[in-house]
Amino acid sequence: MSKRRPRQAPRVASAPTSPQRPLRLKRLDEFRWTLRAEDHPGMRVDGVVYGTGRLIDGHLEEGALAQVANVAHLPGIVGHSMGMPDIHFGYGFPIGGVAGLRADEGVVSPGGVGYDINCGVRLVRTDLRLAEIQPKLDALLNECYTSVPSGVGEGGAVRLNDARFEAVCVRGAEWAVSQGFGWSEDPSHTEARGRLPDADPDAVSDRARKRAMDQVGTLGAGNHFLEIQAVDEIFDAQAASVMGIEERGQVAVMIHCGSRGFGHQVCDDFIALMQQAVRKYGFDLPDRQLGCAPVRSDEGRKYLRAMACAANYAWANRQVIMHLVRDAFARILGAPAERLGMALVYDVAHNIAKIERHVIDGRETELCVHRKGATRAFPPGHPELPEAYRPVGQPVIVPGSMGSGSYLLAGARHGFETTFGSTCHGAGRALSRTAAKKLRHGREVIDELRGRGILVRGGSAAGIAEEQPDAYKDVDEVIRAVEGAGLSRPVARFRPVAVMKG
Repeated sequence: MSKRRPRQAPRVASAPTSPQRPLRLKRLDEFRWTLRAEDHPGMRVDGVVYGTGRLIDGHLEEGALAQVANVAHLPGIVGHSMGMPDIHFGYGFPIGGVAGLRADEGVVSPGGVGYDINCGVRLVRTDLRLAEIQPKLDALLNECYTSVPSGVGEGGAVRLNDARFEAVCVRGAEWAVSQGFGWSEDPSHTEARGRLPDADPDAVSDRARKRAMDQVGTLGAGNHFLEIQAVDEIFDAQAASVMGIEERGQVAVMIHCGSRGFGHQVCDDFIALMQQAVRKYGFDLPDRQLGCAPVRSDEGRKYLRAMACAANYAWANRQVIMHLVRDAFARILGAPAERLGMALVYDVAHNIAKIERHVIDGRETELCVHRKGATRAFPPGHPELPEAYRPVGQPVIVPGSMGSGSYLLAGARHGFETTFGSTCHGAGRALSRTAAKKLRHGREVIDELRGRGILVRGGSAAGIAEEQPDAYKDVDEVIRAVEGAGLSRPVARFRPVAVMKG
Protein backbone atom coordinates (compact mmCIF):
# COMPACT_ATOMS: atom_id res chain seq x y z
CA MET A 1 0.00 0.00 0.00
CA SER A 2 1.19 3.50 -0.75
CA LYS A 3 1.74 6.49 1.48
CA ARG A 4 0.56 9.91 0.38
CA ARG A 5 2.46 12.83 1.80
CA PRO A 6 0.66 16.07 2.63
CA ARG A 7 0.40 18.52 -0.25
CA GLN A 8 2.10 21.30 1.72
CA ALA A 9 5.34 20.43 3.44
CA PRO A 10 5.59 21.33 7.13
CA ARG A 11 8.48 23.34 8.48
CA VAL A 12 9.40 20.63 10.97
CA ALA A 13 10.88 17.36 9.73
CA SER A 14 9.02 14.22 10.70
CA ALA A 15 10.20 10.91 12.04
CA PRO A 16 8.93 7.81 10.25
CA THR A 17 5.27 7.22 11.02
CA SER A 18 5.30 3.42 10.84
CA PRO A 19 5.86 1.72 14.19
CA GLN A 20 8.74 -0.72 14.55
CA ARG A 21 6.43 -3.72 14.93
CA PRO A 22 3.90 -4.72 12.25
CA LEU A 23 0.40 -3.42 12.91
CA ARG A 24 -2.13 -6.11 13.79
CA LEU A 25 -5.59 -5.04 12.69
CA LYS A 26 -8.40 -7.27 13.95
CA ARG A 27 -12.02 -7.21 12.89
CA LEU A 28 -14.52 -6.51 15.69
CA ASP A 29 -17.73 -6.63 13.65
CA GLU A 30 -19.06 -5.74 10.21
CA PHE A 31 -18.08 -2.08 10.46
CA ARG A 32 -15.23 -1.89 13.03
CA TRP A 33 -11.61 -2.97 13.14
CA THR A 34 -9.23 -2.58 16.08
CA LEU A 35 -5.56 -2.12 16.87
CA ARG A 36 -5.26 -3.44 20.42
CA ALA A 37 -2.99 -1.47 22.71
CA GLU A 38 -1.75 -4.68 24.33
CA ASP A 39 -0.31 -5.73 20.96
CA HIS A 40 1.48 -2.43 20.33
CA PRO A 41 3.72 -1.07 23.13
CA GLY A 42 3.29 2.62 23.86
CA MET A 43 -0.36 2.85 22.86
CA ARG A 44 -2.41 4.13 25.81
CA VAL A 45 -5.77 3.13 24.26
CA ASP A 46 -6.92 0.86 21.46
CA GLY A 47 -7.25 2.13 17.93
CA VAL A 48 -10.58 1.67 16.15
CA VAL A 49 -11.09 2.11 12.41
CA TYR A 50 -14.60 2.25 10.97
CA GLY A 51 -15.36 0.98 7.50
CA THR A 52 -16.65 -1.82 5.35
CA GLY A 53 -14.58 -4.76 4.19
CA ARG A 54 -14.32 -3.13 0.79
CA LEU A 55 -12.99 0.14 2.22
CA ILE A 56 -10.54 -1.52 4.60
CA ASP A 57 -9.19 -4.05 2.11
CA GLY A 58 -9.09 -1.73 -0.87
CA HIS A 59 -8.24 1.71 0.48
CA LEU A 60 -6.74 1.71 3.99
CA GLU A 61 -3.18 2.98 3.68
CA GLU A 62 -0.52 1.55 5.99
CA GLY A 63 0.61 5.09 6.77
CA ALA A 64 -2.87 6.15 7.86
CA LEU A 65 -3.22 3.06 10.05
CA ALA A 66 0.16 3.82 11.61
CA GLN A 67 -1.09 7.30 12.41
CA VAL A 68 -4.11 5.85 14.25
CA ALA A 69 -1.62 3.88 16.36
CA ASN A 70 0.61 6.92 16.88
CA VAL A 71 -2.24 9.11 18.10
CA ALA A 72 -2.99 6.47 20.75
CA HIS A 73 0.36 7.40 22.38
CA LEU A 74 -0.76 10.95 23.23
CA PRO A 75 -0.90 11.82 26.95
CA GLY A 76 -4.43 12.02 28.34
CA ILE A 77 -6.17 10.22 25.48
CA VAL A 78 -9.37 8.40 26.46
CA GLY A 79 -11.74 6.01 24.69
CA HIS A 80 -10.04 5.09 21.43
CA SER A 81 -7.86 6.61 18.75
CA MET A 82 -10.32 6.52 15.86
CA GLY A 83 -10.31 6.53 12.09
CA MET A 84 -13.51 7.24 10.17
CA PRO A 85 -14.36 5.30 6.97
CA ASP A 86 -12.94 8.10 4.77
CA ILE A 87 -9.54 7.85 6.49
CA HIS A 88 -6.34 8.60 4.57
CA PHE A 89 -2.80 9.70 5.32
CA GLY A 90 -2.35 13.17 6.78
CA TYR A 91 0.02 15.30 8.86
CA GLY A 92 0.40 13.80 12.35
CA PHE A 93 -3.18 12.60 12.67
CA PRO A 94 -4.76 10.78 9.74
CA ILE A 95 -7.37 12.71 7.81
CA GLY A 96 -10.52 11.15 9.22
CA GLY A 97 -8.96 10.97 12.70
CA VAL A 98 -10.79 11.56 15.98
CA ALA A 99 -9.38 11.65 19.50
CA GLY A 100 -10.66 12.88 22.86
CA LEU A 101 -8.07 13.99 25.41
CA ARG A 102 -8.73 14.99 29.00
CA ALA A 103 -8.70 18.75 29.31
CA ASP A 104 -7.13 18.59 32.77
CA GLU A 105 -4.22 16.27 32.00
CA GLY A 106 -4.23 15.71 28.25
CA VAL A 107 -2.70 17.57 25.32
CA VAL A 108 -3.75 19.52 22.26
CA SER A 109 -1.96 18.90 18.96
CA PRO A 110 -2.16 21.12 15.85
CA GLY A 111 -1.65 17.97 13.79
CA GLY A 112 -5.02 16.82 15.12
CA VAL A 113 -6.73 19.83 13.53
CA GLY A 114 -4.73 20.30 10.36
CA TYR A 115 -3.55 23.21 8.28
CA ASP A 116 -6.96 24.33 7.06
CA ILE A 117 -8.48 25.14 10.44
CA ASN A 118 -12.28 24.83 10.32
CA CYS A 119 -12.41 23.63 6.80
CA GLY A 120 -16.10 22.83 6.68
CA VAL A 121 -19.30 22.64 4.67
CA ARG A 122 -22.58 24.51 4.59
CA LEU A 123 -25.79 23.51 2.86
CA VAL A 124 -28.37 25.96 1.53
CA ARG A 125 -31.84 24.73 0.58
CA THR A 126 -34.11 26.52 -1.90
CA ASP A 127 -37.75 26.50 -3.01
CA LEU A 128 -36.55 25.91 -6.56
CA ARG A 129 -36.85 22.73 -8.61
CA LEU A 130 -34.23 21.62 -11.08
CA ALA A 131 -36.60 21.83 -14.05
CA GLU A 132 -37.13 25.54 -13.26
CA ILE A 133 -33.47 26.48 -13.34
CA GLN A 134 -32.17 24.04 -15.97
CA PRO A 135 -32.36 26.60 -18.83
CA LYS A 136 -30.34 29.06 -16.72
CA LEU A 137 -27.91 26.59 -15.14
CA ASP A 138 -24.94 27.77 -17.23
CA ALA A 139 -25.69 31.36 -16.33
CA LEU A 140 -26.05 30.53 -12.63
CA LEU A 141 -22.71 28.71 -12.57
CA ASN A 142 -20.96 31.54 -14.41
CA GLU A 143 -22.49 34.16 -12.11
CA CYS A 144 -21.32 32.24 -9.03
CA TYR A 145 -17.86 31.87 -10.55
CA THR A 146 -17.69 35.60 -11.25
CA SER A 147 -19.05 36.56 -7.83
CA VAL A 148 -16.97 34.27 -5.58
CA PRO A 149 -13.19 34.64 -5.96
CA SER A 150 -11.32 31.33 -6.07
CA GLY A 151 -7.83 29.98 -6.56
CA VAL A 152 -4.57 29.85 -4.59
CA GLY A 153 -3.87 33.15 -2.83
CA GLU A 154 -6.84 34.88 -4.45
CA GLY A 155 -8.20 37.88 -2.56
CA GLY A 156 -11.80 38.94 -2.22
CA ALA A 157 -13.95 42.05 -2.08
CA VAL A 158 -13.99 42.15 1.74
CA ARG A 159 -10.88 43.98 2.90
CA LEU A 160 -9.97 44.04 6.56
CA ASN A 161 -8.06 46.55 8.64
CA ASP A 162 -6.76 45.67 12.10
CA ALA A 163 -10.04 46.48 13.86
CA ARG A 164 -12.15 44.52 11.37
CA PHE A 165 -9.72 41.60 11.45
CA GLU A 166 -10.04 41.38 15.23
CA ALA A 167 -13.82 41.60 14.99
CA VAL A 168 -13.86 38.69 12.50
CA CYS A 169 -11.62 36.64 14.80
CA VAL A 170 -13.81 37.23 17.84
CA ARG A 171 -17.32 37.29 16.34
CA GLY A 172 -17.08 34.91 13.35
CA ALA A 173 -20.28 34.46 11.33
CA GLU A 174 -22.10 37.04 13.44
CA TRP A 175 -19.63 39.70 12.27
CA ALA A 176 -20.40 38.88 8.63
CA VAL A 177 -24.14 39.16 9.25
CA SER A 178 -23.65 42.48 11.07
CA GLN A 179 -21.92 43.81 7.94
CA GLY A 180 -24.87 42.89 5.75
CA PHE A 181 -23.60 39.50 4.55
CA GLY A 182 -26.56 37.33 5.45
CA TRP A 183 -29.72 37.00 7.47
CA SER A 184 -30.10 37.33 11.22
CA GLU A 185 -31.09 33.67 11.62
CA ASP A 186 -28.02 32.27 9.81
CA PRO A 187 -25.71 31.96 12.85
CA SER A 188 -28.30 29.91 14.73
CA HIS A 189 -28.01 27.26 12.00
CA THR A 190 -24.23 27.13 12.23
CA GLU A 191 -22.18 24.82 14.46
CA ALA A 192 -21.26 26.70 17.65
CA ARG A 193 -23.38 29.56 16.20
CA GLY A 194 -20.39 30.31 13.97
CA ARG A 195 -18.21 31.45 16.84
CA LEU A 196 -15.83 29.71 19.22
CA PRO A 197 -15.33 31.53 22.52
CA ASP A 198 -11.89 32.48 23.86
CA ALA A 199 -10.59 33.65 20.47
CA ASP A 200 -7.72 36.05 21.08
CA PRO A 201 -6.24 37.97 18.13
CA ASP A 202 -3.15 38.70 20.26
CA ALA A 203 -2.30 34.98 20.04
CA VAL A 204 -1.96 35.29 16.24
CA SER A 205 1.36 36.14 14.61
CA ASP A 206 1.84 39.25 12.47
CA ARG A 207 2.46 37.00 9.46
CA ALA A 208 -0.82 35.16 9.96
CA ARG A 209 -2.65 38.45 10.46
CA LYS A 210 -1.25 39.77 7.18
CA ARG A 211 -2.46 36.70 5.28
CA ALA A 212 -5.99 37.20 6.63
CA MET A 213 -6.55 40.72 5.39
CA ASP A 214 -8.05 40.04 1.94
CA GLN A 215 -9.34 36.46 1.93
CA VAL A 216 -12.77 36.69 3.58
CA GLY A 217 -15.35 35.67 0.99
CA THR A 218 -12.96 33.54 -1.10
CA LEU A 219 -13.20 29.85 -1.94
CA GLY A 220 -9.55 28.90 -2.34
CA ALA A 221 -8.35 25.93 -4.36
CA GLY A 222 -7.69 22.20 -3.98
CA ASN A 223 -10.74 20.24 -2.90
CA HIS A 224 -12.78 23.35 -2.09
CA PHE A 225 -15.91 23.83 -4.15
CA LEU A 226 -19.26 25.49 -4.63
CA GLU A 227 -21.87 23.11 -5.99
CA ILE A 228 -25.44 23.48 -7.23
CA GLN A 229 -27.23 20.23 -6.46
CA ALA A 230 -30.59 18.51 -6.76
CA VAL A 231 -32.15 16.23 -4.17
CA ASP A 232 -31.75 12.70 -5.50
CA GLU A 233 -33.28 10.62 -2.71
CA ILE A 234 -34.88 11.13 0.70
CA PHE A 235 -34.30 8.44 3.34
CA ASP A 236 -35.87 10.04 6.41
CA ALA A 237 -38.85 12.16 5.39
CA GLN A 238 -39.48 13.55 8.88
CA ALA A 239 -35.92 14.71 9.48
CA ALA A 240 -35.64 15.96 5.91
CA SER A 241 -38.78 18.06 6.29
CA VAL A 242 -37.48 19.59 9.53
CA MET A 243 -34.28 20.50 7.66
CA GLY A 244 -36.18 22.04 4.75
CA ILE A 245 -35.66 19.19 2.28
CA GLU A 246 -39.02 18.26 0.78
CA GLU A 247 -38.83 16.34 -2.49
CA ARG A 248 -36.65 14.94 -5.25
CA GLY A 249 -35.47 17.54 -7.73
CA GLN A 250 -35.34 20.31 -5.11
CA VAL A 251 -32.32 22.57 -5.67
CA ALA A 252 -29.68 23.09 -3.01
CA VAL A 253 -26.24 24.70 -2.83
CA MET A 254 -23.24 23.25 -1.01
CA ILE A 255 -20.15 25.31 -0.08
CA HIS A 256 -16.88 23.68 1.05
CA CYS A 257 -13.93 25.82 2.17
CA GLY A 258 -12.05 26.93 5.28
CA SER A 259 -9.81 29.57 6.81
CA ARG A 260 -7.58 30.00 3.76
CA GLY A 261 -3.96 31.18 4.18
CA PHE A 262 -4.74 32.57 7.62
CA GLY A 263 -5.51 29.17 9.13
CA HIS A 264 -2.54 27.62 7.36
CA GLN A 265 -0.20 30.18 8.90
CA VAL A 266 -1.66 29.73 12.38
CA CYS A 267 -1.04 25.99 12.11
CA ASP A 268 2.47 26.50 10.76
CA ASP A 269 3.37 28.89 13.58
CA PHE A 270 2.21 26.53 16.31
CA ILE A 271 3.73 23.37 14.87
CA ALA A 272 7.12 25.00 15.49
CA LEU A 273 6.10 26.06 19.01
CA MET A 274 4.80 22.58 19.86
CA GLN A 275 8.13 20.99 18.99
CA GLN A 276 9.66 23.09 21.76
CA ALA A 277 6.79 22.14 24.10
CA VAL A 278 7.38 18.41 23.54
CA ARG A 279 10.95 18.84 24.78
CA LYS A 280 9.88 21.13 27.61
CA TYR A 281 7.31 18.67 28.99
CA GLY A 282 9.35 15.55 28.28
CA PHE A 283 6.83 13.80 26.02
CA ASP A 284 7.98 10.62 24.29
CA LEU A 285 6.10 10.46 20.99
CA PRO A 286 6.50 8.13 18.00
CA ASP A 287 6.17 10.93 15.41
CA ARG A 288 7.38 14.52 15.54
CA GLN A 289 4.28 15.55 13.58
CA LEU A 290 2.33 14.92 16.80
CA GLY A 291 3.91 17.94 18.46
CA CYS A 292 1.64 18.97 21.34
CA ALA A 293 1.34 20.72 24.68
CA PRO A 294 -0.88 20.22 27.72
CA VAL A 295 -4.32 21.72 27.11
CA ARG A 296 -4.01 23.86 30.24
CA SER A 297 -0.41 24.96 29.61
CA ASP A 298 0.53 28.41 28.30
CA GLU A 299 1.35 26.87 24.91
CA GLY A 300 -1.86 24.85 24.76
CA ARG A 301 -4.07 27.76 25.74
CA LYS A 302 -2.36 30.06 23.25
CA TYR A 303 -2.86 27.58 20.40
CA LEU A 304 -6.54 27.11 21.24
CA ARG A 305 -7.05 30.89 21.32
CA ALA A 306 -5.33 31.31 17.94
CA MET A 307 -7.14 28.29 16.49
CA ALA A 308 -10.45 29.81 17.60
CA CYS A 309 -9.58 32.97 15.66
CA ALA A 310 -9.00 30.92 12.50
CA ALA A 311 -12.15 28.87 13.09
CA ASN A 312 -14.24 32.01 13.46
CA TYR A 313 -12.60 33.48 10.36
CA ALA A 314 -13.65 30.36 8.42
CA TRP A 315 -17.25 30.67 9.58
CA ALA A 316 -17.26 34.32 8.51
CA ASN A 317 -15.75 33.28 5.18
CA ARG A 318 -18.47 30.72 4.41
CA GLN A 319 -21.13 33.18 5.58
CA VAL A 320 -19.92 35.82 3.13
CA ILE A 321 -19.67 33.29 0.29
CA MET A 322 -23.25 32.17 0.96
CA HIS A 323 -24.39 35.79 0.77
CA LEU A 324 -22.58 36.21 -2.58
CA VAL A 325 -24.28 33.05 -3.89
CA ARG A 326 -27.69 34.25 -2.76
CA ASP A 327 -27.11 37.51 -4.62
CA ALA A 328 -25.92 35.64 -7.73
CA PHE A 329 -29.08 33.52 -7.79
CA ALA A 330 -31.21 36.63 -7.29
CA ARG A 331 -29.61 38.41 -10.25
CA ILE A 332 -29.98 35.48 -12.66
CA LEU A 333 -33.45 34.38 -11.54
CA GLY A 334 -34.88 37.84 -11.06
CA ALA A 335 -36.14 37.39 -7.50
CA PRO A 336 -34.64 38.10 -4.06
CA ALA A 337 -33.05 35.20 -2.20
CA GLU A 338 -35.80 35.36 0.43
CA ARG A 339 -38.44 34.63 -2.22
CA LEU A 340 -36.28 31.80 -3.57
CA GLY A 341 -36.29 30.21 -0.10
CA MET A 342 -32.48 30.17 0.13
CA ALA A 343 -32.27 29.33 3.83
CA LEU A 344 -29.20 27.88 5.51
CA VAL A 345 -29.78 24.27 6.57
CA TYR A 346 -26.57 24.01 8.60
CA ASP A 347 -22.82 24.63 8.60
CA VAL A 348 -20.39 22.07 10.03
CA ALA A 349 -16.67 22.16 10.75
CA HIS A 350 -14.50 19.14 10.01
CA ASN A 351 -11.01 20.34 11.03
CA ILE A 352 -11.19 21.56 14.62
CA ALA A 353 -10.42 20.93 18.30
CA LYS A 354 -13.16 21.79 20.78
CA ILE A 355 -13.64 21.60 24.52
CA GLU A 356 -16.68 19.37 25.09
CA ARG A 357 -18.23 17.36 27.89
CA HIS A 358 -18.58 13.58 27.46
CA VAL A 359 -19.17 10.67 29.81
CA ILE A 360 -15.98 8.73 30.57
CA ASP A 361 -16.12 5.79 32.98
CA GLY A 362 -19.57 6.90 34.12
CA ARG A 363 -18.54 10.47 34.86
CA GLU A 364 -19.08 13.59 32.78
CA THR A 365 -15.61 14.76 31.78
CA GLU A 366 -14.27 17.79 29.98
CA LEU A 367 -12.34 16.73 26.88
CA CYS A 368 -10.42 18.42 24.10
CA VAL A 369 -11.95 16.59 21.13
CA HIS A 370 -9.84 16.66 17.98
CA ARG A 371 -11.71 16.12 14.71
CA LYS A 372 -9.47 16.19 11.65
CA GLY A 373 -11.37 15.31 8.53
CA ALA A 374 -14.25 14.29 10.77
CA THR A 375 -17.58 15.95 11.49
CA ARG A 376 -19.42 16.58 14.73
CA ALA A 377 -22.67 14.58 14.77
CA PHE A 378 -24.59 15.30 17.97
CA PRO A 379 -27.75 13.26 18.66
CA PRO A 380 -31.38 14.27 19.10
CA GLY A 381 -31.97 16.28 22.26
CA HIS A 382 -28.46 17.67 22.59
CA PRO A 383 -28.62 21.20 24.07
CA GLU A 384 -26.04 22.60 21.62
CA LEU A 385 -28.35 21.98 18.67
CA PRO A 386 -30.78 24.59 17.32
CA GLU A 387 -34.16 24.02 18.92
CA ALA A 388 -35.75 23.08 15.58
CA TYR A 389 -33.26 20.23 15.10
CA ARG A 390 -33.31 18.76 18.60
CA PRO A 391 -36.10 16.28 17.78
CA VAL A 392 -34.15 14.79 14.84
CA GLY A 393 -30.47 15.31 15.60
CA GLN A 394 -27.72 17.50 14.20
CA PRO A 395 -27.56 17.94 10.42
CA VAL A 396 -24.27 16.49 9.13
CA ILE A 397 -23.14 17.47 5.63
CA VAL A 398 -20.95 14.97 3.78
CA PRO A 399 -19.77 15.85 0.26
CA GLY A 400 -18.73 13.17 -2.21
CA SER A 401 -16.85 13.95 -5.42
CA MET A 402 -17.95 16.30 -8.18
CA GLY A 403 -19.26 13.33 -10.14
CA SER A 404 -21.03 11.50 -7.33
CA GLY A 405 -23.59 12.24 -4.67
CA SER A 406 -23.36 14.15 -1.40
CA TYR A 407 -25.29 13.38 1.76
CA LEU A 408 -27.22 15.06 4.51
CA LEU A 409 -27.07 12.90 7.67
CA ALA A 410 -28.33 13.27 11.23
CA GLY A 411 -26.40 12.61 14.43
CA ALA A 412 -27.16 9.44 16.40
CA ARG A 413 -27.10 8.54 20.10
CA HIS A 414 -24.80 5.54 19.64
CA GLY A 415 -22.25 7.69 17.83
CA PHE A 416 -22.30 10.23 20.63
CA GLU A 417 -21.49 7.48 23.13
CA THR A 418 -18.75 5.80 21.08
CA THR A 419 -17.00 8.47 18.96
CA PHE A 420 -17.65 11.62 21.05
CA GLY A 421 -20.40 12.43 18.55
CA SER A 422 -18.23 12.21 15.42
CA THR A 423 -18.68 10.80 11.93
CA CYS A 424 -17.10 10.98 8.47
CA HIS A 425 -16.50 14.21 6.54
CA GLY A 426 -16.51 13.11 2.91
CA ALA A 427 -15.58 10.32 0.54
CA GLY A 428 -11.86 10.50 1.30
CA ARG A 429 -9.13 10.45 -1.32
CA ALA A 430 -8.31 7.18 -3.06
CA LEU A 431 -5.58 8.64 -5.31
CA SER A 432 -2.91 11.25 -4.69
CA ARG A 433 -3.19 14.46 -6.67
CA THR A 434 -0.21 13.45 -8.79
CA ALA A 435 -1.73 10.06 -9.59
CA ALA A 436 -5.07 11.65 -10.44
CA LYS A 437 -3.46 14.05 -12.92
CA LYS A 438 -1.74 11.13 -14.65
CA LEU A 439 -5.05 9.31 -14.97
CA ARG A 440 -6.92 11.87 -17.10
CA HIS A 441 -6.57 15.43 -18.31
CA GLY A 442 -8.90 18.00 -16.79
CA ARG A 443 -10.54 18.71 -20.16
CA GLU A 444 -11.52 15.05 -20.44
CA VAL A 445 -13.07 15.20 -16.98
CA ILE A 446 -15.09 18.32 -17.86
CA ASP A 447 -16.36 16.76 -21.09
CA GLU A 448 -17.27 13.46 -19.44
CA LEU A 449 -19.18 15.17 -16.63
CA ARG A 450 -21.01 17.44 -19.08
CA GLY A 451 -22.11 14.29 -20.88
CA ARG A 452 -23.61 13.15 -17.57
CA GLY A 453 -25.46 16.42 -17.09
CA ILE A 454 -22.95 18.01 -14.70
CA LEU A 455 -21.46 21.39 -15.59
CA VAL A 456 -17.97 22.13 -14.23
CA ARG A 457 -16.01 25.37 -14.14
CA GLY A 458 -12.61 25.74 -12.50
CA GLY A 459 -9.47 27.82 -12.45
CA SER A 460 -7.27 25.24 -14.19
CA ALA A 461 -7.50 21.94 -16.03
CA ALA A 462 -4.85 20.50 -13.72
CA GLY A 463 -6.90 21.38 -10.64
CA ILE A 464 -9.95 19.68 -12.10
CA ALA A 465 -7.91 16.58 -12.97
CA GLU A 466 -6.72 16.40 -9.35
CA GLU A 467 -10.33 16.43 -8.14
CA GLN A 468 -11.86 14.05 -10.69
CA PRO A 469 -14.38 11.53 -9.36
CA ASP A 470 -11.96 8.59 -9.65
CA ALA A 471 -9.62 10.31 -7.16
CA TYR A 472 -12.12 9.61 -4.37
CA LYS A 473 -13.55 6.60 -2.61
CA ASP A 474 -17.16 5.56 -3.07
CA VAL A 475 -19.14 7.96 -0.87
CA ASP A 476 -22.10 5.55 -0.80
CA GLU A 477 -19.86 2.91 0.77
CA VAL A 478 -18.59 5.42 3.34
CA ILE A 479 -22.17 6.30 4.29
CA ARG A 480 -23.06 2.61 4.52
CA ALA A 481 -20.26 2.24 7.08
CA VAL A 482 -21.25 5.17 9.32
CA GLU A 483 -24.89 4.12 9.19
CA GLY A 484 -24.07 0.49 9.94
CA ALA A 485 -21.82 1.48 12.83
CA GLY A 486 -24.55 3.70 14.29
CA LEU A 487 -22.52 6.92 14.02
CA SER A 488 -25.09 8.83 11.98
CA ARG A 489 -28.10 8.11 9.80
CA PRO A 490 -28.85 9.18 6.21
CA VAL A 491 -31.50 11.85 5.69
CA ALA A 492 -31.10 12.73 2.01
CA ARG A 493 -28.78 12.30 -0.95
CA PHE A 494 -27.96 15.05 -3.46
CA ARG A 495 -26.51 14.85 -6.96
CA PRO A 496 -24.34 17.56 -8.50
CA VAL A 497 -25.62 19.51 -11.49
CA ALA A 498 -23.13 22.42 -11.60
CA VAL A 499 -19.73 22.54 -9.90
CA MET A 500 -17.33 25.41 -9.31
CA LYS A 501 -13.76 24.48 -8.33
CA GLY A 502 -11.00 26.81 -7.23
